Amino acid sequence: MGRSGSVERKTGETFVRVRLELDGEGRAEISTGVGFFDHLLHLLAHHSGMDLEVEAEGDTWVDDHHTVEDTGLVLGRALDEALGDRSGLVRFADASAPLIEALSTAVVDLGGRSHLTCNLGGMPEKIGTFDTELFPEFLRAFTQYGRFTLHLNCHYGENAHHKVESGVKALALALRAAAARRTSGSASTKGVID
Repeated sequence: MGRSGSVERKTGETFVRVRLELDGEGRAEISTGVGFFDHLLHLLAHHSGMDLEVEAEGDTWVDDHHTVEDTGLVLGRALDEALGDRSGLVRFADASAPLIEALSTAVVDLGGRSHLTCNLGGMPEKIGTFDTELFPEFLRAFTQYGRFTLHLNCHYGENAHHKVESGVKALALALRAAAARRTSGSASTKGVID
């Protein structure tokens, strides 16, 4: 049985629809109206191996904040749905990924408790037209509604695009490993993940 999640959310600011298949092939159909963010979601799908469909429309004439944050929220809910009761998960994983001069490490715990620590180091205000402060906002919503812990650290890098992209790749690899199925037993000494 496939592990999938499908969630839709409509507010006065945004409409977001997400469908994901955890055990996919890394296929992505992404349309948020925010170019750099679309790029990041493509990377997340490809390197995690999950199939991901994201359709978002937001009040981008205000700015991109609502679209990016609400996409994280809906993506988190879809991930939570796909993980089900979380029994049989590897649960913990870490991964590092470079992009040229930048190196990032992501550590995740899919144990049902939401937390984000995100250290990117010094960043400019924008990557192209994308507000860099929106990247942690996306991760905060994703982890909160996905009910998982993420510690994302960019160890070093000179180019902001490279730093964020290496972080997304590291996150994708860590999610893929943590969402894998255990060969035996529970990933919690309590016998249940919650």
